[in-house]
Amino acid sequence: MAISTDRDDGVLTIKAQGRIDGSNAADFLKSVEGVIDQNDSGVILDFSELNYISSAGLRIILLIAKDLRQRSVKFALCSLSSSVAEIFMISGFDQIIDLHEDTAAAVAALK
Repeated sequence: MAISTDRDDGVLTIKAQGRIDGSNAADFLKSVEGVIDQNDSGVILDFSELNYISSAGLRIILLIAKDLRQRSVKFALCSLSSSVAEIFMISGFDQIIDLHEDTAAAVAALK
């Protein structure tokens, strides 16, 4: 699992690649927390290159969402593959976290 970042006008986009599961979920959380800046008004997780997420990964996403909500930072996910989107829908996470079709839609929603 690897991440890359892009920051545009206060919105941080973090692109995750590979898998988020029990073996790397804690490392993913540390990586995400390490790149979020106090001046970010929004954070987007771009999952266009993520091919799997386990329940451990879902837990990390929930922790990130709660932390950002406490800091009044907007949060969204985008570009989920059909298999990853299905996991979010089955778990009900699509009801508590904003999901968008692509990065442009997510950025527009957060600005």
